[in-house]
Amino acid sequence: MYFLRSISDDIQVAQLQFRNLTKTRMLVLGAFLACLAAVLQAAGGFLPGIGYFISPFATLPILICAMFSLSVGVMSYFLTILLLFILVPSELNVFPFTTGLLGIGIGGAFSFFKKRASIIFVGAILLTTGIISLLYIFRFPVLGPAVSYSFSYLTTGGIFLFALFYNWLWVEIALFFFKRLRGFII
Repeated sequence: MYFLRSISDDIQVAQLQFRNLTKTRMLVLGAFLACLAAVLQAAGGFLPGIGYFISPFATLPILICAMFSLSVGVMSYFLTILLLFILVPSELNVFPFTTGLLGIGIGGAFSFFKKRASIIFVGAILLTTGIISLLYIFRFPVLGPAVSYSFSYLTTGGIFLFALFYNWLWVEIALFFFKRLRGFII
């Protein structure tokens, strides 16, 4: 079955090659990807309308960075948060709990798991946790005014099903871009 097949060993080979890079090159790559993620996430604040379609792509730089090295990916995640604090503070409600957490979760899952299903499941759990935290703990209307702030199993189940599908798309996008960027970065 498609979801139970192992992902190729290209990721582990690229991670070993990435560890052989100098610390300076790793940090510069992480900083560049953090800047790219901050610009993509800030597009929602700078370009109302079309920017909201661009901002979900802020997941990709964090995800690619975390696929190469989880520690550099976490550094990029926090650097992106700091850059958003300077550029567009209103995006600090969304990025750390959804877009950035998704990138760290899927990128880290590529390091620990080999099956698509487990990678998708880990990302879906983290994304669901982030959305639920924003919605029920911080009472931030991340899903708009249609969803109430009182806890609902139906809403939580719907968020988890959406997160499974959304993570499946991001895993496939990540594998596509990883194959193309691997030779360029390393």
